[in-house]
Amino acid sequence: MTNRSDVLILIPARMESTRLPGKPLADIGGQPMIARVLQRAQAAGIAPVAVATDSEVIAACVEKAGGCAVMTRSDHVSGSDRIFEALNAIDPEGNAKIVVNVQGDLPMLAPDSIAAVLSPLAEQRVDIATLAAEITDLRERSDPNVVKVVGSAIAPGRLRALYFTRAEAPHGQGPLYHHIGIYAYRRAALARFVALPPSALELREKLEQLRALEAGMRIDVSIVEGVPLGVDTPADLERARAFFA
Repeated sequence: MTNRSDVLILIPARMESTRLPGKPLADIGGQPMIARVLQRAQAAGIAPVAVATDSEVIAACVEKAGGCAVMTRSDHVSGSDRIFEALNAIDPEGNAKIVVNVQGDLPMLAPDSIAAVLSPLAEQRVDIATLAAEITDLRERSDPNVVKVVGSAIAPGRLRALYFTRAEAPHGQGPLYHHIGIYAYRRAALARFVALPPSALELREKLEQLRALEAGMRIDVSIVEGVPLGVDTPADLERARAFFA
């Protein structure tokens, strides 16, 4: 795919992390993690890429890697809020109609998966698109750290999201899907989303995307092969280093 002028990829990154402080700068195979994620996003070849951060150290690291960094406020409570500020700073004219939010702790995210998140937005009624993969490890089914998406199949490899949960759901025989935290928003949907207060189910499940569903927004899901390793702990970091080694 070639870069689209109406799409922008933004990677929120901050230094504060409870389980792995300073993780955007953690060395993975001779490069900081944020540079690895930047390279994956650029390799998707779908749109310009920028990192949204409140850290001058992260910004300098991104620029050293040949990327673009946008400074944002330090008081944002979520990556969605951070990318919305960055979007308006980098594109005040409103040329970008779709914004892709790539988490800064997915150094092994497949570039094809980044491209795949755009496909549901071909349907004009879809506000937000995201990804999931079928769970193959039985331990993940009951793991509350693995977010599951419950949805209705509307086409091969695509679901309309009905709910996101940390519980094992839906009940009964059939596949379960591991949600992958990358989102493509219509610009208007992102503006609406960040203006909404946290919802009851969002606070209960600690899942921000439930705010959109409770507000009646439509989220569609592309099914991809495999879940990329997210780096949240020192053990995750060692696995990422082993992969690149």
